[in-house]
Amino acid sequence: MIILLIGILIVVGGIIGLRLHAFLALILGAFVVAVLTPDSAIEAFALSKNMGESGAQQLAARSVGARIATAFGDTCGKIGILIAMAAIIGKCLLESGGAEKIVRSTLKVTGEKRAPISFLGSSFFLAIPVFFDTVFYLMIPLAKAMAMKIGKNYLLLVLAVAAGGVMAHSLVPPTPGPLFLVVELDIPIGLMITSGTIVGLFTIVAGYLFAVWANRKWPIALRDSVDAPLQEIKELAGKGDAALPGLLFSSLPILLPVGFITIKAGLDTFYPSSTGSSQSVVDLLVSFAMFLGEKNLALITGALVALLLLAAHKQDQSSLRKSVQDALLSGGVIILITSAGGAFGAMLQQSDISTRIADLTQGYQMALIPLAFLITAVIRTAQGSATVAMITAAGILAGMATNSELPYHAVYLGLAIACGSKLIPWMNDSGFWIVCKMSNLTEKEALKTFSPLLTIMGLSGLIIIIIGAKLFPLV
Repeated sequence: MIILLIGILIVVGGIIGLRLHAFLALILGAFVVAVLTPDSAIEAFALSKNMGESGAQQLAARSVGARIATAFGDTCGKIGILIAMAAIIGKCLLESGGAEKIVRSTLKVTGEKRAPISFLGSSFFLAIPVFFDTVFYLMIPLAKAMAMKIGKNYLLLVLAVAAGGVMAHSLVPPTPGPLFLVVELDIPIGLMITSGTIVGLFTIVAGYLFAVWANRKWPIALRDSVDAPLQEIKELAGKGDAALPGLLFSSLPILLPVGFITIKAGLDTFYPSSTGSSQSVVDLLVSFAMFLGEKNLALITGALVALLLLAAHKQDQSSLRKSVQDALLSGGVIILITSAGGAFGAMLQQSDISTRIADLTQGYQMALIPLAFLITAVIRTAQGSATVAMITAAGILAGMATNSELPYHAVYLGLAIACGSKLIPWMNDSGFWIVCKMSNLTEKEALKTFSPLLTIMGLSGLIIIIIGAKLFPLV
């Protein structure tokens, strides 16, 4: 716990107090936490991950630099290509006028007043098959174009996208956290999908109300940035509809990756894998869909289409090359910061903080639903990963969840764990940095808007779950 507090002081104090670049503060925090963590804690962590005695000893024997570099690389491997391709998609959508076309078409249907609500609902349902970070990457250029179009409510649009995406990510399968809960707590997947969607809709309403309040209290204007210069967005906003690309072509860089990922998620869940040596036409089509649905490849496909969209509306090859270079420069900084955040979180995990927190909470005489919520929330806040917090809490509570004397269905415990994983995002969470940097918010602004947003949604979810367990126990 002392190591955790020291890590928090270094990262938060370094960024906010000493004005260090986020990358440097996170790497420094990871280094100090790794140095202070004893070998016995590292071995205990490795054993909890089923690495075996030899694997645990090997991990503990590795140098501090090697452990940090491995964790940095693991995070980069998960998000590096996604961020780079998303940066290209966003840049191409903005410069080609594709984002402007989508925004104008959306406004015709929803009107300016309901535009943030449409962003909220869209991000929630997109994040059911697609990871939150991918949804945010794809929606943020539209939020910037929409804010320029209506001249206000940029923070509201950003928070609406975040509010919808983060709740679906933890509540509704087939994302990894909810799927693990389904298996570990023996919850029918259909029930988890249905109940997770219901709870999620309540929580995003609470999140939206906070977003409206935060937007009024701390209005944040759309800012100039390398990947989205305000002058270019203004020029596109002043163009007539005839000068913009068609709606279908403009939407393809988003629709294709989302569609491919969604199809793959459905096939993973409902289509049994082939076991025979000969393959039918259906098996070949399924294999092709699974190939294109891998998230990195899906985003690469979207980026290629986005480049075609930009090339069709920017004939100069040198300016086209500069647009891609600017996008990758911006994306590269985000990749570094996010990967450093992943390394910091991994070093906290290797200190075996999750086990320590589990031990501290064992003696509390509390109702199981709030206990599940509390355990998950503390683990999430301590080490940064919502999925790790859900997995850890599920492991602690699995035995109680399958108890036949439980007065309500185990799905309520699963939902409580999912909502607890939303508290409290800060500098050790890679998602915090993705939202912060891609929306051009400062760290302080993200801490007083994005962090309370998720906390409020998690707490409102807990209230709904307790009421549901009382009124509809499902047993």
